[in-house]
Amino acid sequence: MIRPLMEVKGLKKYFPVKGGVFQRVKGFVRAVDDVDLEIKRREVFGLVGESGCGKTTLGRACLRLTEPTSGEIIFEDVNISNLNLSDMQKMRLNVQMVFQDPFSSLDPRKMVKDIVGEGLVIHGLAKGSELKERVLQNLERVGLKKEHLYRYAHEFSGGQRQRIGVARALVLNPKFIVLDEPTSALDVSVQAKILNLLLKLQKELGLTYMFISHNLSVIEYMSDRIAVMYVGKIVETGTKLELFENPLHPYTRALFSAIPIPDPDLKREKIILKGDVPSPLNPPPGCRFHPRCPYAEEFCEREEPELIDVKAGHKVACHLIK
Repeated sequence: MIRPLMEVKGLKKYFPVKGGVFQRVKGFVRAVDDVDLEIKRREVFGLVGESGCGKTTLGRACLRLTEPTSGEIIFEDVNISNLNLSDMQKMRLNVQMVFQDPFSSLDPRKMVKDIVGEGLVIHGLAKGSELKERVLQNLERVGLKKEHLYRYAHEFSGGQRQRIGVARALVLNPKFIVLDEPTSALDVSVQAKILNLLLKLQKELGLTYMFISHNLSVIEYMSDRIAVMYVGKIVETGTKLELFENPLHPYTRALFSAIPIPDPDLKREKIILKGDVPSPLNPPPGCRFHPRCPYAEEFCEREEPELIDVKAGHKVACHLIK
């Protein structure tokens, strides 16, 4: 049996909420709540859900950019959740991240050569002419040129800045990259170029991606397998084909029914959900989706459903699906 590149077991990330004169903890925002995932080698694993559902926190927690509250993160059979600071720094040679905002994620005081080459300097992998050569090699890999080496972030367009962010992630030759909505801040025409670039690099370099987005069309284009997230929980996972042709969880069905069809003669029946998304500070008991679910039964309010296999590779967390 081929082991996955990354396994996440029972991962939780709770943010304390403080208040009062003495700033005591009054509660916790359950941004990620008991998540299990497996990400295979050389696949694009899509993570989709509404804004605020915990996608970015999960991606950051997988790399320990945000320290998890509890749970295990196993990368290539190494439990990285237990690594000390020194060992985790070495591990970062293998895991990298491309951030959502291509401007705020780049240091405005540094030139591109220093932004992209910073990781090589920190890890002592290159210096002098070799450093410059490796930086240029990665800039050219993402479609930039030699003259861009000595410019600052504000001198570039949004698409070019995101290319710099991708080059910075690639320069250490990682195996796994978290892409946190890498095209959401870009124009549609630029989005397509960046997405095609990411797929091209993934195939050429044998990379594994976690691709985070709320855009279902982008998720469908990019992903091999997909996980659907709702208020800190994974409610369904499966291959792209399974989820788009046969979504089982009521939330997944509602989400996918909102995808526009590029044909004026075809119509899809939209599922309009009642109520608002519950707060992760005070999530409902039982199934978190039950206040908005059109099929909810009384036991859905009491018992939390487990994420179970309904067929090979297709898992759903719903009491009504066996």
